[in-house]
Formats: sequence, structure tokens, C-alpha cells
Amino acid sequence: MDVSPAKVQSDASEVGRPVHPGGFLAGEAGKSDHVKAGRIVDFPVSVVLPAGGTGERTGLQTPKQFCSFLGRPLISFTIQTFERVSWIQNIVVVVAKENMDMMMDIIQRFQHKKVQVIPGGSTRHRSICNGVMALGEEERSADDKPKVVIVHDAVRPFVEEDFLHKIAVAAKEQGAAGATRPLVSTVIATTSEGYLDHSLERAKYRASEMPQGFTYDVIYQAYQRCTESDLEFGTECLHLALQYCGTNAKLIEGPPTLWKVTYKRDLAAAESIIKEMLSQSTCLLTGESTPGVRSADVFQKAFGALDMKLDVIPDLMGDNARYLLKAWNFIQVSFHSSCLSEVEDILVALDATNQALLHPPIVIWVHLKRTDEKSMALAESATIMNLASTAKLRNILLYGIEVHGSEDTDRWERSAPKVAEMASALIRDRNPALVGQLLQA
Repeated sequence: MDVSPAKVQSDASEVGRPVHPGGFLAGEAGKSDHVKAGRIVDFPVSVVLPAGGTGERTGLQTPKQFCSFLGRPLISFTIQTFERVSWIQNIVVVVAKENMDMMMDIIQRFQHKKVQVIPGGSTRHRSICNGVMALGEEERSADDKPKVVIVHDAVRPFVEEDFLHKIAVAAKEQGAAGATRPLVSTVIATTSEGYLDHSLERAKYRASEMPQGFTYDVIYQAYQRCTESDLEFGTECLHLALQYCGTNAKLIEGPPTLWKVTYKRDLAAAESIIKEMLSQSTCLLTGESTPGVRSADVFQKAFGALDMKLDVIPDLMGDNARYLLKAWNFIQVSFHSSCLSEVEDILVALDATNQALLHPPIVIWVHLKRTDEKSMALAESATIMNLASTAKLRNILLYGIEVHGSEDTDRWERSAPKVAEMASALIRDRNPALVGQLLQA
């Protein structure tokens, strides 16, 4: 087994496909709490992500792990899933040799941490083996070597921390653990002539899924002892642990969110799920003025009617700055055109957090405009367009909504549902083509 690391499986069921993975975007600054709801991991855990597939079933020339949506390749979303888990020490990504430079560029562009990229082998097992061997390199200190290794597919971006915790703990206790899902269809065997031979009783069988976890010694010895035939034609790591180490894996039924991006349509489904999750964290900034504070109740009711929850704060100063790492959408309510400076402050603060490297945050300026401000319309449009153009270069999407006659309280309160509907559509669609537009409500 020639391994020269550079420092630099079964199809998921369609059942339950898209369930919201609650923890995918959770945690401030992309991190999870080390101890939360009883989850304590006091042993070193590493991850191996085999990403050397060609993606033939997608029908695309680009391997699916490198296909992009929302401005990022799929594998970047998967890496983020593990980076946000504080008790995971490091992540080894195994890619085809010809894709090493592309993978390193992704790591640098999106500032991924804890990641080591190594060249893969000609088969899935050879690639995973390379990843496992890299974790046991002699130059690693004893503290850096993992107790548990989690093997996961690079094209399954929605695994949650709760489930990773279950796999890691079971693997430490049993030596190996793996995810399963109920079979969707009955499995049949055919004769060589193409006729039905027999079928299996579906209730007795499960689909083997990812993630899978192993103590390092078990997975290392399994690959040391397995045959060339295993490396060339095998796909199931749990089987190697059983056959060559006598380790019978603990099987844990996983959630529907473990599905795998296999076909082209799955990329669209993954994008839809992430857009939906991004739309669920919206922050309304009212300023300190009495009208702004009064508008909060009106907008909360209007957005609530659309099943959108708002966090209401006056600004992003002091303790409120935490919302820069918590929310992905910001609505600034202003009663004067001069308050575009408040929008500029949001853009500067967001840029400083580097949040936009992973997902494009949305900023919406809602201007409750007096009738005598009409002469300012052209200047406002030009200003917000310039701001939006600059922000877009930093992957921040800025939009504007104007409400006329705001000195008439009844009038702008009646407009609140329309404003909420427009803002909701901008947040959910995240359409870059509308950036800089000053929409009329």
C-alpha cells in the first residue's frame, strides 16, 4: 500500500429528502459548543472525506463534489459541516491527484481550517486507506493522533452534530459504528437470463450509509490486513473491520438528512435546502428613534404571517454584535435617506466577520419615506446601487425597498405586509440579479 500524502456508498434513499438539517448552519462563527445537551467528547476525533469520485451518474463533466451552487463547490459545504464541530480535530480530504490543485484552491479561497489534502488511489478503498494512513504519520505527535476516525462521503453535506456524536461515542465503545437507513425498495436477485430469481424481505435489511466511525487501531489494521481484491473491488469499510479485525459494528439508524448528492437534480435540492435554512435567521434593525422602535411590532406581525421569525435590535453595537455571526439576513429600517450610513455600517461589519466567504448574507434597506423626500429618489437609487456593487464583490447582497407617505402611520402600517412579502422573497431567492434595486412597496 503505497501512500505518499501531500500536506497541502450506497445511494441515499429518496425518503424524507429534504428534511431541514437543524445543525448545518448552527453555532456562532460556524462553531458548535464543546459541551451541549450532554454531548461531551473527551477523546481526539478526525475525519476522512474520500472525494476522488468522477461523478458519472450526475451526467456532468465536473465531478459532483466540485460542482458549485450558491457560489461554492459542494465539498466546501461538507467541510464546513465538520469544521463547525469543535471536538473534531482535523479533516483529511482525499482527492484524485489531478484535482489536488483545485482542492487546495478551494481550501484557501473559503479559508477552511483543520484540513489536510492528500492524493487518493484508483478506487474508493485505496483512497480511504490513504486518508487513514495519513492520520498515523510518524511526524504526528501522540496528542495529534485520533482515537476515533469518522469516514464520510464528501457529497453528503447535511450530517448533524448530534448524529456525529452518536457515531463517535459508539465507535470508541464498540470499535466500529455505522449509519443505516430503511430500504426504500425491495431488493431482488435476477438470473443470468434476466428473470426474477428471488427477493429479500425488506423489513429484515437496511441500507448502509455514512458516516461510519472506527477506533484508529481497528480501521488501520483492517487496511493493513485486507487483500488487493478488497482494495480494488470493495466499498464497505464496516465489512473490512468485521472480516479482518473481528469488530462487529454498532449500527445506528440515521436521519433522512444523510442523503447523498448522486444525480444532477440532487444539486438543485441541496441548494434549495441551504437557501431555506439561510432564510430562517433574520435580524431587524430599528435604530433608536421612536418611529423605528414602533415599526418593530408591525413588521414582526407581517413577517410572522409568512412564517418568518425576526430578531429585533436597535443596532449592531456592543452585545448586539453577536448577531453578525448568528444571522444571515439584516433588514435596516430608516426614516431618513441620510440613514444609508447605517447600511454602510452593516456592510463594513459583515465584511469584517468573513461570514460572506461561506454564504452570501442579505442586507435590505427599508426606507419609510416622507412625501417631501421625493426629490431625493435619483440620488438614493445611485447611492444604493454603488453600495450594492461594492458589497457584491464581497459576496454580500444588498437590496432596497421604499415605502412612500410614511408620515401617514396608517398608510405605512398597511404597507408592512407588502414589504414583508418583498423582503421574504429577496431573502429566500437570494437573487444576485436584483442587487442594488430600489423596489417600491
